[in-house]
Amino acid sequence: MTRAVEGGHRSVNMGPPRSFGTVLKLKLKETLFPDDPFRQIRKEPLGRRSIQTLQYFVPMLEWLPNYSFNLFMYDLLAGITIASLAIPQGISYANLASLPPIIGLYSSFVPPLIYAIFGSSKHLAVGTVAACSLLIGETIGEKASATTQTELYVSLVFTTCFISGLLQSALGLLRLGVLVDFMSHSTITGFMGGTALLIILQQMKGMLGMKHFTHKTGVVNVIQAIFKYKNEWNWKCALIGVVFLVFLQLTRFVKKKNPKLFYISAMGPMVVVVAGCLLAYFGNATKLGISTVGPLKKGINALSVNRLNFDPAYISAPLKAGIITGVIALVEGIAIGRSFALASNTNVDGNKEMVAYGFMNIIGSMTSCYLTTGPFSKTAVNVMAGCRSQMANVVQSVCMLLVLLFLAPLFSYTPQVALSAIIISAMLGLIKYKKAYHLYKTDKFDFLICMSAFFGVSFISMDMGLLISVGLALVRALLYMARPATCKLGNIPESNLYRDVEQYPGATGIPGFLIVQIGSPIYFASAPYVTERVMRWVREEQELANDNDLEYVLLEMGGVTAIDSTGMEALIELRRNLQNKGMKMILVNPRIDVMEKLIVAKFIEKIGEDAVFLSAEDAIEACRFTLRNSKQGTVEV
Repeated sequence: MTRAVEGGHRSVNMGPPRSFGTVLKLKLKETLFPDDPFRQIRKEPLGRRSIQTLQYFVPMLEWLPNYSFNLFMYDLLAGITIASLAIPQGISYANLASLPPIIGLYSSFVPPLIYAIFGSSKHLAVGTVAACSLLIGETIGEKASATTQTELYVSLVFTTCFISGLLQSALGLLRLGVLVDFMSHSTITGFMGGTALLIILQQMKGMLGMKHFTHKTGVVNVIQAIFKYKNEWNWKCALIGVVFLVFLQLTRFVKKKNPKLFYISAMGPMVVVVAGCLLAYFGNATKLGISTVGPLKKGINALSVNRLNFDPAYISAPLKAGIITGVIALVEGIAIGRSFALASNTNVDGNKEMVAYGFMNIIGSMTSCYLTTGPFSKTAVNVMAGCRSQMANVVQSVCMLLVLLFLAPLFSYTPQVALSAIIISAMLGLIKYKKAYHLYKTDKFDFLICMSAFFGVSFISMDMGLLISVGLALVRALLYMARPATCKLGNIPESNLYRDVEQYPGATGIPGFLIVQIGSPIYFASAPYVTERVMRWVREEQELANDNDLEYVLLEMGGVTAIDSTGMEALIELRRNLQNKGMKMILVNPRIDVMEKLIVAKFIEKIGEDAVFLSAEDAIEACRFTLRNSKQGTVEV
């Protein structure tokens, strides 16, 4: 049923509420399938629809049939380039996680193959990341020692990777990517910056050639350890480290000045590793006091599925590390994939990416790998090298296989100081001070969230810093819910537009009317505030007018997307308060979900259908018409 507006031709929908099943179906569809992934194949024949559905879940089946040799030449170059970066990074980040270097190399062998099958990004290059490596090392190190309980430690790391993969694939299959959105960019910026600072300080052990160090990650503990063992400082090792670091920074500077020379920066870590190996081999590293990676066996490792450890005595650490690193890996990988996709006007499906990350970490945990995602550095190099498809990851994987089969022992001479220089160089790019300053200028609360993650990670612990930052972000969201945006509207002169009087000082009020706009849902947490805020405006209007000529209070509800039972009770109370003051409450443009609840709760019966309008202009016109008629009737009597 619809009702025509007096004096106009527009109407408010007063139709019967939709059934519970219809509403539930729409809500689930909007929550789980906001992108409507199957919209393009609904009208296709059954056979074609089945093929396209399979291609949706396995993207490789979509791009591989159209793949050409010309595209392969681009991907071949890109794959070789990112493989050259993956070798030193794999060894370095495995060292950061207190893992045998060979596991770092394996992590760039198996997971890229899995991602090439299930991943939707053409640009993402798969590999290990420093932040997750450090977090895994810190968390698992609380349960098992990487030096005295190596087998147990490695088993728990594999279990961590397995749990991360389960979480990631479950989120993707259940299409619950919305949960990852609680990790804001402010939180990630602060977390990455704090982690980078910790990692840089921890690399002082390798840069200074120290034998003893702390197992704790806090800034204070690390600095204390550096000076506690200052008698172990090796100036030769420090000199070599500084030279390597300066070289790596120069290559980054060259790439920044001329992006076409990206390969110089990409090859920089490999040059450092090769130079370090030659120096260690011909210069007799032992006499110089320079420690090296140690023996690396060539060949393929046995499956590690039998090494997954779910012993109740140890499972708490893999669970904690798996959940935290799994979410961080998702947020970082999806954000990076989407950013490069936007630059090339392509699309990345977040839920498919979750499934791809989950599968590659589940399978990786069973094949001697630890947690992987899409690192920014490797992805940027992959794009600059001209990648055209996921085939670049396949090329990377084949290159790593060749290294494992034939070249692994050569990297056993890699000096620890070279790995430290590579890690420090990479971490310097993760401290986004310009982005933090931008947050400070644009949104002080976002800046606070960022800094809480940065200082929490740096001075308390990585997981506590993350929890504090996410907690502040949730507090902010709750504040928005408890204090919804409301404003008083006025008429823009010579128009039928009604806008916020604070934003548009020229907007004027309408005598006898108070127009209030509510800009968010009315829930139990916000209902009392909405009632009190409207009544405060009523009192202010009465004080300004110096009499009681205010007769109508219009609630513009276009921004109220939902209302609960407490919210409806608040509207009833507000109407009662206004009636006691001789005023009438008018609803303007209620949304369908809100309107249906108001009808079912019989609120519309109480206020009358003539108190609901499509726009403020219609409401004011109708109220004036009613007011004139009532005054004329009074005069005639």
